[in-house]
Amino acid sequence: MLIHPMPNPVAFTVFSWPVRWYGLMYMCAFVQFIALGRVRIKQPHLAAMGWKKEHLDDMLFYGVLGVIIGGRLGEVLFYNPAYYFSHPADIFAVWKGGMSFHGGFLGVLVAMAIWSRNVGRKWMDVMDFVAPLVPLGYAAGRIGNFINAELPGRPADPTLPWAMIWPNVDQLPRHPSPIYQALVDGVLLFIVLWLFARHPRPRLAVSGMFSLLYGCARFFTEYFRTPDYEVHFAGMTISAGQMLSIPMIVLGLVLLFFAYRKPAVKVLQN
Repeated sequence: MLIHPMPNPVAFTVFSWPVRWYGLMYMCAFVQFIALGRVRIKQPHLAAMGWKKEHLDDMLFYGVLGVIIGGRLGEVLFYNPAYYFSHPADIFAVWKGGMSFHGGFLGVLVAMAIWSRNVGRKWMDVMDFVAPLVPLGYAAGRIGNFINAELPGRPADPTLPWAMIWPNVDQLPRHPSPIYQALVDGVLLFIVLWLFARHPRPRLAVSGMFSLLYGCARFFTEYFRTPDYEVHFAGMTISAGQMLSIPMIVLGLVLLFFAYRKPAVKVLQN
């Protein structure tokens, strides 16, 4: 059985200023956005649409604001409103961890809508471009959660080789759920979506595939994570993360329907 190493959340200091692993993981997420984006703009079907390196820098600036503001507000409003409304100063303490992906997702939608309007691009073309660049950044954030010993898993069978005791929780063997989510919701989703997006797709298709696959993956991996709270939905007891993933699944199906509806009509007409 493994024991969570409980590393120091501070990676190093610069002039007595602590640099935390959690922040470094977000920096890795932003760096990979630029690196993968430069590969993506070279794909013929995207190069033909006029995507340039300068667009990546601008989108990153807007995206960072969307992730941080939306992610933090999502954590406050979706998961711990009672605590944060009682301790308003902690709302700004992002270095302690606590970022909601679903809130960050909404924040990025708004940020990209503003950017696309400023540059005269269609919003959904921008989201189709950005979607494959998101999962590895998400995985980096989950590694940051693991380093911070956040989001402990549900109790696991002690015979499970990777069952892990989280000393900051209790002495029960637990699933290392941030690692599960980094691998399934992050790395696996990236591989599938990147391969899907390498070829020309109808507008809305890449965004729809991302929303559908992430929603399904997150719904699955939430079964291994200790829920922030649980709700009753359609006769089932589900976690907060699963509840927030259902709209993403529905959104993905709707986007895919509209993405492929017109081509299907044309085929029938021919």
